[in-house]
Amino acid sequence: MTPIFRTPKRVSPSSARLRQVVIISVICLALYCFLLVPDHSLDSSRSTIVDTFPQSHPHQSHLNTNTNAKPSPAWLSKPKHPPSLLNNRLLTTSQCAAAFPGLTHEITLQASKGPFTLSRRPHDLGPLIARIRDNQLYILSYARKSDLSSEMLQHRSATLHQIAAALLTAPVDEPLPNTIFALNHEDDPLSPSLSYSRPADPTFNNPSKRFFPMPHFSQYSWPSRTIISLPHASRHITRLESTHPFASKPSLAIWRGTTHFNHPLSGPLRQTLVSSTHGKPWADIAPLHANLSNALPIWDFCRYRYIIHTEGVTYSGRFQYHQLCASVVLTPPLAWMQHLTHLAKPVFSSELPGVVRVPTNPNPDSGPRSSREKLLPYPAPWVQAAWPRSHDPEREANIVFVAPDWSDLESTIEWLDRHPRIAEGIARRQRELFDGGGYFSAAAETCYWRALLRGWSHVVRVEEKAFADLQEIPWEEFSLKEIHK
Repeated sequence: MTPIFRTPKRVSPSSARLRQVVIISVICLALYCFLLVPDHSLDSSRSTIVDTFPQSHPHQSHLNTNTNAKPSPAWLSKPKHPPSLLNNRLLTTSQCAAAFPGLTHEITLQASKGPFTLSRRPHDLGPLIARIRDNQLYILSYARKSDLSSEMLQHRSATLHQIAAALLTAPVDEPLPNTIFALNHEDDPLSPSLSYSRPADPTFNNPSKRFFPMPHFSQYSWPSRTIISLPHASRHITRLESTHPFASKPSLAIWRGTTHFNHPLSGPLRQTLVSSTHGKPWADIAPLHANLSNALPIWDFCRYRYIIHTEGVTYSGRFQYHQLCASVVLTPPLAWMQHLTHLAKPVFSSELPGVVRVPTNPNPDSGPRSSREKLLPYPAPWVQAAWPRSHDPEREANIVFVAPDWSDLESTIEWLDRHPRIAEGIARRQRELFDGGGYFSAAAETCYWRALLRGWSHVVRVEEKAFADLQEIPWEEFSLKEIHK
């Protein structure tokens, strides 16, 4: 009888290996499609969102499904830095550059203007003058305590503490160069000096000006009960964001502030914000009460889906705190560049299809045409020069620029509400960069300070004889004089 089961033919080793390769490839492809395809490609609303953008829109090339699209910036693909790196103040120059790409952009920008001369002022008012020699900090000239407010003294002291820490932790084989520098602890930037910000308008930041942006003093301390310090607030924000995903945040726009802090060129920006949003269901916007009863801890702004940011007479110290939130920051185009402002990637509200401008205080007796004529051009020429690119809201943008008269604020928020995936992406990219990328960490701060002092020393030309008769006060001694009469 013929046996029912026959011994199978032997399969050659090469055929067996080929079959295994094919099976493993199919499994890997299935896992990739199931696990690694980005969420937005699985979003049923994606086709609707793409169709919202007309074919002629300037961002259209970024908003299609072309698989050959330009890859995301390097920082987007990097995992969050571990605390062991973010708290390490001993990084070398090469380690700093690898950990925080683009960190020193502002330094390079100023140093590229070439040499300049630091002259002695005829009085001690204005920037503090300090010397670095053999990696030690000495104070040469400074405004008296009686000439400064308590807040200004705090700012000056905090900033000098930051510099001292950067010197103290410099790698042994990378000492800081000997130099004399000017430290401007006022809000208004001065040239030439290390200042908290610089004008974004190229007209005021021409080749003859030397504004070297330095880290904000609050990275050391800001003794306000609603802030304390940037590291303190950052810890609160991290805890809050871990329990408040974007979708759960109320669809409200939050703002608190004093209405009289406006730059002369900005007009009544803050007053207009308050008046134009009064009674709007989407707005939690109010001027601070005199007794601060409606003030919020800076980290509580992150509880809201939308944060309205306003600059003051110059830069606003709260901006860096808002950048740590996974919330959408909406602001008029930034007129002041702090040391990390260049990392903001704005999408202009004027580039969002369907967003319209409505006069914030139209004359009821005027017709539609005259109301439209009240609107000033946006973006203004200086904005186009300072911020030449509007970034793709779906893939790149991490902040939204609105018209300075707030005429399209409501329409922009409505647009973001209609496109929650895009809004969440803008918010997420902001936090991923500034928190996940560690740009406000102790390590990045120290890296920046050392690069700043090197950049300054490379191009400054000091009139040594003019400073020769000044007494050198060691920082350690000066720091005690700052807090004791």
